[in-house]
Amino acid sequence: MTDLWISILNMSITASYVAVAVMLARILLRRAPKIFSYMLWSAVMIRLILPVSFTSSFSILKLAGSAGSSGTGQMQFVPMNMGMQAQPAVDTGTASAGSLLNSLLPPAAPAASVNRVQIILWAGSMIWLTGAITLLLYSVFSYVRIMRRVRTATLVKGHVFETDQIMTPFVFGFLKPRIYIPAGMSEQELSHILLHEQTHIDRRDYLVKPLMFLLVILHWFNPLMWLSFVLMSKDMEMSCDEAVIRKLGPQVKSSYSGSLLGFSTRRSGLMTGSPLAFGESSVKARIKHILAYRQPTSRSMAACTLVIVLLLIGCTANPKTVEPPAQVSDSGYAVDQLLESKTKYIGDASKVTALLGAMPLPEGLERAGIELTTGSRPYALTINYKVNDIKGMWNDELQALSREPLLHNSILLFSLIDNADIINYSLADEGITYSFKFTREEIDKLLGEDVRPYGADEAGLRKLIDRLESVKLTP
Repeated sequence: MTDLWISILNMSITASYVAVAVMLARILLRRAPKIFSYMLWSAVMIRLILPVSFTSSFSILKLAGSAGSSGTGQMQFVPMNMGMQAQPAVDTGTASAGSLLNSLLPPAAPAASVNRVQIILWAGSMIWLTGAITLLLYSVFSYVRIMRRVRTATLVKGHVFETDQIMTPFVFGFLKPRIYIPAGMSEQELSHILLHEQTHIDRRDYLVKPLMFLLVILHWFNPLMWLSFVLMSKDMEMSCDEAVIRKLGPQVKSSYSGSLLGFSTRRSGLMTGSPLAFGESSVKARIKHILAYRQPTSRSMAACTLVIVLLLIGCTANPKTVEPPAQVSDSGYAVDQLLESKTKYIGDASKVTALLGAMPLPEGLERAGIELTTGSRPYALTINYKVNDIKGMWNDELQALSREPLLHNSILLFSLIDNADIINYSLADEGITYSFKFTREEIDKLLGEDVRPYGADEAGLRKLIDRLESVKLTP
């Protein structure tokens, strides 16, 4: 659940950057047809649904700075392994906000079995889940309430139904959407109102709007997502209003505006704020937009289309990250990656795996995964290998396999994993398994001191690497 919560947080922060970009674009496109602004909100929806995306040099998320995870397609403002970090930190892309949040996060306590940040993340996931379930239940209740209200509606024609239980027209339903109109509408009102609602159906808005609201429920803690939902609904309605004017002509502006104004004065409390129906939002702004609307030229439509395509690409693409080359020492150790992956907790699987990847592979062996023992002391790491060539592990004097080739990597692991007590090796060779073991006490005795201080900085780590060649196992 904690991993899901962190994924939701990362998607929400990413979508926030995209939402702000869309809001700014709406200002620039205020004279363009609203269908273009409406289309831009699809980028926010994509960011709220998909945790991964493609990369491009053209991405508005470059503004987020260094946040991200190379090679995974994810934007990770909140690290997935934050609960295991020695000094937990988030990168919101905004220096002031990031510094404030990071100052509130408690540092790790190596003697503790659980990092305090893990508890905070778990509590946050429970609060998020409770809020999402509450909003979902409320939405279901609202939907059922509307369904009961219109169940006595009578068929007018096709999928148009009339009832005296509502005051404003709207579209309702998912699989078979219907248009519900108040009883007693005039023929003049009916013509353009039905065209407006039919446009919603033709464009599948009856699916888009509930989907967006469901995503807002998942990200209910983010006020930008609620604002995005309101603005998307406004653009949706205005674009349908424009469709009515284009089809019926500018002469209907006056009567159409009058109908909207009339419906707004007798708005039904049943439908107010409902995310599952249409036709009643932002009436004042819609009337002003209808009266000011002018048919766009084909040239302006083509220009707007090009701008929208570019904006959608920029909003849905992750920025390309340039990975600096790893600093590899003469002995084959990637020092910068080792320092970056240093951890206080052996249970931090991603960090431990990265440490092994930054070390030279013992001759004749092939990696076969790791196992972690973190329930209680002693904390152990088991590294599994497949033997391709036994010569690299063979000791001629002993006429047996030797653990000597595993010693140097073990020393570095004990220096870079603070609470590691035991490092086990399991070597599988054609049905035969060989096991070797190193303990922290043995390694510290071998070097004559605690090896952990060597992993504190680059100078210390390089000093330890330089010592490795002179360190031998005692017979």
